[in-house]
Amino acid sequence: MNIISEKQSFQSASAEVLVVGVSKHQEQVAGWSDFVGFFGNPITEWIKEGDIASELKRLTKIPTFAPSAKIKRILFVGLGDRKKLNPEDLREAFGLVGKELHKLKTTSVTLWVDSFVTPEMEPTEVAIIAAEGAGLGYYSVKGYKTTSNAIDVKVEEVSFITATDIEEIIAGIEVGQVYANAVNEARTLVNLPGNMLTSTKLADYAEKLAEQYDFDIEILNKAQLEELGMGAILAVNKGSVEEPRVISIKYQATDKWEDVIGLVGKGVTFDTGGYSIKTKTGLVGMKGDMGGAAAVLGAMQIIGKLRPNKNVIAVIGSTDNMISGEAFKPDDVITTYSGKTVEILNTDAEGRLVLADAVTYAKQQGANYLIDVATLTGGVITALGYDKTGALTNNESFFESFLEASAEAGEFVWRLPLTENDKKRIRKSDVADLNNAPGSDGHMIFGGGFVGEFVDNTPWIHLDIAGTSDTNSAHDLGPKGGTGVMVRTLATFIERLAEEGEEEN
Repeated sequence: MNIISEKQSFQSASAEVLVVGVSKHQEQVAGWSDFVGFFGNPITEWIKEGDIASELKRLTKIPTFAPSAKIKRILFVGLGDRKKLNPEDLREAFGLVGKELHKLKTTSVTLWVDSFVTPEMEPTEVAIIAAEGAGLGYYSVKGYKTTSNAIDVKVEEVSFITATDIEEIIAGIEVGQVYANAVNEARTLVNLPGNMLTSTKLADYAEKLAEQYDFDIEILNKAQLEELGMGAILAVNKGSVEEPRVISIKYQATDKWEDVIGLVGKGVTFDTGGYSIKTKTGLVGMKGDMGGAAAVLGAMQIIGKLRPNKNVIAVIGSTDNMISGEAFKPDDVITTYSGKTVEILNTDAEGRLVLADAVTYAKQQGANYLIDVATLTGGVITALGYDKTGALTNNESFFESFLEASAEAGEFVWRLPLTENDKKRIRKSDVADLNNAPGSDGHMIFGGGFVGEFVDNTPWIHLDIAGTSDTNSAHDLGPKGGTGVMVRTLATFIERLAEEGEEEN
């Protein structure tokens, strides 16, 4: 996409669509008189009468009728009460803009940046949010229909009308694009069918990502996992004809490999439940059980592009969970990479086993802080619904800092308690150190708490995205399917940590 690096005016701008923010008190916007003077005074009256909607996230499209205009149509974006507009509302509004641009098959756009500025949001922030929201809204699931004759038309040229330094605006747009592109990549991974995204193909994807961004990468195959004694992921993999992989990606930003944050993702590319088999309806959608891995890879894509001054290691445990004569069974006892033994009570509680070996490996590779991300339990949906990510932690200050990043990204996270009584139930077994399924009550807590048994005193956050990693219906920021949830929050958190470190130095 070509971003025009020269400021445009209403007279000089040439595009299929001009995007304008509008509220009831539009006359307070700097440059408004120039806008209506060029495009026509009736616009102000149309806003007052409601023909051009100013309500939040309402879009109005009109053709231009100024004889000398090089703009084909104007897309007005309702902002509601400008003084109350927050970043998340603006992001969602631009998500709808992205959808409309996609629908119109628009190839050129001009954004009047200053028409979206509020007392709380400066032009550069608006630029970031605009690019991010529109990029997310523009995304579509391609699918595999042989009868499709749709022509893939994309925005090829973007220009800006603003009083701000154009280089600042372009820098903001580029950051927003980086975030949107990474989320959309994660969405695509989640949407891929299980036969097209196996554990080995996920490793291939990670290898290409590492090559693109000059990361160090290590991919452990089955023989290497057996040699290391990663008994948990190997147990989950026993029923499969596809080999497992443990993927380790290292981004070293400083001279010394220290103060490292570890991002750990569950990469179960399809989950039958094993011998604790899911229902026929429960099996549908299990291609997305690698949403945690997608989130981590998406965050690493942003890190690779923006290069924050923070050491990061990403570890992904990847396998499918299938049924065969060799598959692991309830009542089996396995030995994890950490040396701890586990009594298997439920083969459908497999994600926590994969994460157990993965977080142990991340620690061994130097992670001083850990965040694991997983589509782990249906219990988080029962507790919080489909729009909230559940969390556990063992470190208050670490979690509070993360929560600030999630609020900035607009991705809601809610912490659940992990008590000593919960830990006792996870440790209750007559034959092993732990059991992998203490009960259906408090299911999300037991699932995440099991992973917590392998982090020891390392500051740790567990994120259960089973409810938020995909959606059954379209929404303001995208279509039905994978959401790419937590990509933006993880990357924002890493950037914030890097900035805090620079301030301390």
